[in-house]
Amino acid sequence: MKPIRNSAKAVIIQDNKVLLTKNQDRDGYFYLFPGGGQEHGEELSEALRRECIEEIGCAVIVDHLLHVREYIGKNHQFSEWDTPIHQVEFYFQCELERIPSSFTGSNPDEHQVGVEWIPLQELEQIRVYPHKLVPILQQRAQAPCYLGDTN
Repeated sequence: MKPIRNSAKAVIIQDNKVLLTKNQDRDGYFYLFPGGGQEHGEELSEALRRECIEEIGCAVIVDHLLHVREYIGKNHQFSEWDTPIHQVEFYFQCELERIPSSFTGSNPDEHQVGVEWIPLQELEQIRVYPHKLVPILQQRAQAPCYLGDTN
């Protein structure tokens, strides 16, 4: 059994658009919030800064914690291959230190094919994970910090 993994994620919103990594699988494109796994001895904010450089090629300023999401793979649509995965994700409000002309990460994820600014009103039209964040971001509503086990 794999250990529970912590992951830090960036919520970067500017001009009513959110910055997401674009990924591809057998079903087409899907989008994720930049960020990734925390390493032993690393604070979540450090992990998030490192992961953003790796995935989007930009340093970020990490602000406050917005949400905590669990992903227990056996409970969701990808259980066929995600059954051993249990991840706790911490979503932080962030901003870019500078806005680059293009996004090129130093070590993008395996399925990552790009980085895109997605208009908030178009989030319903794409596969974005976790989907539970879509209405929260679109409505800019106060939402519970703990989102539970959700995809």
